[in-house]
This record gives sequence, structure tokens and C-alpha cells, in this order.
Amino acid sequence: MVLPGVLGPGAAALLASSVCCRCTMRLCGLANAESYRRPVPLGNKVKKSGFEFGSVVVSVSFPAQLAVREHAACLILEEACRAEDPHSWKSDLVSLKEAYKWVVYEGLSECLGVPVEGKSPFEVNVNFTHEETKEECHFLASLFPGCFKPAKNKQSLFTRMAVSKALARIGEDQFRSNSSCPPKPMSMPCRAQKISCSHGPIYVAGRYNKFSRSLPQTPWIIDGERRMDSSVEELISEPLMQGFAAEGFNFSSSGREDVDVRTLGQGRPFAVELLNPRRTATGSEMVHKLQLQINGASNKIGVRDLQVVTRDSLLFMKQGEEEKTKLYSALVWSERELQLKDVELLNSTKELQLDQKTPLRVLHRRPLAVRPRVVHTIHADLVDAHQLRLQLRTQAGTYIKEFVHGDFGRTQPNLGSLLNTCADILELDVESVDVNWPPPVNDTPATEANPQQNCLDEGV
Repeated sequence: MVLPGVLGPGAAALLASSVCCRCTMRLCGLANAESYRRPVPLGNKVKKSGFEFGSVVVSVSFPAQLAVREHAACLILEEACRAEDPHSWKSDLVSLKEAYKWVVYEGLSECLGVPVEGKSPFEVNVNFTHEETKEECHFLASLFPGCFKPAKNKQSLFTRMAVSKALARIGEDQFRSNSSCPPKPMSMPCRAQKISCSHGPIYVAGRYNKFSRSLPQTPWIIDGERRMDSSVEELISEPLMQGFAAEGFNFSSSGREDVDVRTLGQGRPFAVELLNPRRTATGSEMVHKLQLQINGASNKIGVRDLQVVTRDSLLFMKQGEEEKTKLYSALVWSERELQLKDVELLNSTKELQLDQKTPLRVLHRRPLAVRPRVVHTIHADLVDAHQLRLQLRTQAGTYIKEFVHGDFGRTQPNLGSLLNTCADILELDVESVDVNWPPPVNDTPATEANPQQNCLDEGV
């Protein structure tokens, strides 16, 4: 802050008032600074927010007009020091935010019992206002209208950035002729108009099995109407959101299956971003209890390897979406009768190159393109004269249903063209998603928690 003795008698008299004319607060050690060093109201507000935290970062927003008062104080300092050293004083000038940190942070840390740090997932935002001086920056808009442009998400033209841009352009004489220098004294200090708390997201990952052929991965809404009661996303994410007392969530996974496709084996990797969680204790015991809760609530899905992960580690899941392989099991129907030579032909097929035009069934949500894909191996077994059981190991992103029936020729080659028949798919299961993430956790497998999965929708 500014020392009164440096500025001469006129400015010193102004600074001697109980409210600093530069910062509109009581941070200068001139009067009543004890209330800032022991910020009990702020600490109590944070405690009542209901968040769990081990550290805190404080973000402070001061009124934009304070930049005008700071500018006036700098002009006075520059004038006072001009004869001796016109530049050295600038290195000793303390910003308002820095002064607030010096005075308030130590007391806030003592009040909360945690360190106040420069970086923390838990943030306290303090927004100060000062009605008495709110119009002191308005003269800048008439001088530099280009700096003050309306924005949809801003309630006022006079943001601190806009005011600072205008002050960077104004000359000393122009400033002095349009604004008080030194600033006028005030009767009341700034007040904290709003104190809000927020916590950064927590990421929970695992692998899920889907045992039902009538369950979408995400809420199924067509033309504004919901078609099914639940989804994989909701069955997993809602218990997590409640467990961490979060305000919302974002669900993502390594690919997705259709509503009538099961996901078996070790399951499909997924991650849930929990937004603004109030409960942040992330021990393995708590997460395991949530896994048991999810598995016990529905026999349509199961989760395994549930764990808290970092945001950066989600890249492993997304990279696997297109780069890894997947193993499928399919029950296929053929119009003509199948023979042993058809099975031998399929079993001998390796590294089959496909050209897949965007399927008609997903064209409403995916761009039209021809995507090269690879079927690495095929293993076929005859079920009867018109049915085959296939095991297909393919490149991630391959449309299996379209490979079987051809999608009106949009996938070439296809099973029908290989066998010279009309083919269709009756059942499809994802047996394996070869993404080595997240790492396995020693807990109850999803299949053990859901003994009824083999009874669900068999024969559909």
C-alpha cells in the first residue's frame, strides 16, 4: 500500500482517514486492520458451505473503479519521487490483491485449520463492491468507447480489464482533468457482496458390464420423449454423485454399445467426472462401498475396478477408443443353407480390410464418411443349417451389425457378400475391450455381484 509520508501533506491527510482512499478498504495499518487479520465471518461462511477440503485457494474480485484510484495514487507517487528517483518507487508498490493476501490469508488459515495456497482444488471466491465510488470510472467510457464493449455474460461494461485498458491509454493531464487526483475520501469501506465456494471435479473410473439387451448406454430420448426408464450412465453415475455429494456429472467411456448389445468379459472402461463435489474423501474403502452399492441396485449392469483417477489419465481411455481391438460374439442368420466349406472360408479369413460408409442408423449423429476398418480374425461355428456363431476380433470402431448384413451395400465386403447369401444379425455381445485402463483393483468382480446376468433377455 502507499505510505502517507511519501505523498506530501495533502495526500497524507486523505490517507489518514479510517478508509484508505486508494483501496477503499482498511488494509493500510491506519485503522481497524484487526478485522482483516482475523477474518472470522469469511472463515465461518466457508465452514458452513459443507465442503470437505485440505487446503484452499482464495480468489478475490475488487471493484473496477479501484483501478482509477490506484492510477491516481501512482501519479501522486511519481510526482513526489520525480526529483529523487522517478522509477525506483514502482518496484516497491504493492498491488491491492497482494496486500489483501498478506493481511487476510494467515488469519483465514488459522480459522479454517488448513493452508491457504496458490493452487488448490477447493476455491473460495470473494467479490467486493463499493457503491460509494461505482461511478468514478464512468468518464473513461466517453474518452475511450472502444474499450467498453457489451458482452452477453457481463452485467456491466465497466469490468476491471476494460478500465485497465482505458487507463493504459490516458495521459496524465487528461486524467487529472477528468478525475480527482488525489481521490476523494470515503465514509465506508468496500464490502464483500458475495462469498462462494467451489471444488474442482473428482474423476472416478472403472469397467462396466451390461447384462441387459434393453438398456441404452445413455438416456434414450427421441423427439423430446424418453423411450426407456434408465441407462448405464445413470445406474453408475447417480450413486457416485450422491456418494460424493456432487452437483452433477459427465459420463464417458471407451466406445459404446447399442441398446440390444451386452458387454461381457472384463467390461468396458468408463469414467465419471463429478462436478463440484462436497464430499471429497476418496479412500479405497469408500469407493469400494459405492461399487457394492451400484452392483446391488440393479442386475442389468455391474462395475469393477472402481477407483479415483486423475484427469490426465483419461487420455488412456480415449486413445483406446480408436487404436485398440475388440472381441465380439455374434449369432448370425443366413438365408441359404450353410455348409462346412462356409465355416472353413470364414475361419481362414485374416486381416480383412473393410470400407464402411457411415451406417444409416447413426447418420443423424455422425458425419457422412467412408471409414477403413479391419477384421483381424473370424472364428465360426455352425449352430444349424441357417445359423452361425461368430467370434470376431476387429479394429475398434468397426460396425459389426453392418459387417454382417452389409447395410444396403454401404459396408464392403460384408458377411453376406463373402458367403453369397443374405445375412442378418440376431444377437451381439462385446466380449472384450482391449484397453489396459484403469488398472485392476482387488475387489469383487461385477459378475459375482450380479449372478442373474445370464438369465437376462436370453434369446432376444
